[in-house]
Amino acid sequence: MVSPLTHPDHTPGNTGTPDTPGTFRPDDIRLVVLDMAGTTVADDGLVERAFDAAARHMGVEPGSPAHAEQLAYVRATMGESKISVFRHLFAAPDGDPHATEQAARRANRAFEAAYGDLVDDGRIAPVPGARAAIEALQAAGRTVVLTTGFARVTQDALLDALGWRDLVRLTLCPADAGGRGRPYPDMVLAALLRTGAADDVAQIAVAGDTSYDMIAGRRSGASVVAGVRTGAHDAAQLSAAGATHVLGSVAELPALLGVV
Repeated sequence: MVSPLTHPDHTPGNTGTPDTPGTFRPDDIRLVVLDMAGTTVADDGLVERAFDAAARHMGVEPGSPAHAEQLAYVRATMGESKISVFRHLFAAPDGDPHATEQAARRANRAFEAAYGDLVDDGRIAPVPGARAAIEALQAAGRTVVLTTGFARVTQDALLDALGWRDLVRLTLCPADAGGRGRPYPDMVLAALLRTGAADDVAQIAVAGDTSYDMIAGRRSGASVVAGVRTGAHDAAQLSAAGATHVLGSVAELPALLGVV
């Protein structure tokens, strides 16, 4: 299995210099781009449960060696666009791109349906302090954008379940940014282009719970790329992927950005 951080698309040098914190002035940050599941929304293992449903749908039985290998990849690539993950997991043996895409889309539909059912069952909640942090940042004049690796239908289900439809000015999924999710910087840059909230990428702060969030943030040129320890990856993984700061949770972000 290929490690996500040594994948050809994630070559050394693309994550910045993780051991040198970015130099920034808190008052300079105008745009804050936040991940959802694991960062502002408590996931509580729902991604893995939805993956189990998708794997069964594709004929991969939980407990089998194939399932264990695939689950390890899902965990390593938390934060990446889910359709991209399924393109890797269910690539056609003969390399046929059409067959790969068809299989990936079947798996993704099963995943999104299972995750949606878990959301409908009330299995999600905001990370403690997340809403207050978002509201504090906005009250201080910062523009906040919520992003996800899920499809739009799942992102909307999360927003509805949390009562967050009108919480922020803009929400983005990979399809809203041309189809490429993390570790590409596209959603961060789309947030900048669509809001016009900052004059320079150095005025952006990014926060997320996965290595892929960190890579995307560093690739975007954001001055602050904050990892939070409420989701998939630990402090060491976040730092290795380029975090400029590691926080206990997103609730600590306003203080980091000079908002009290």
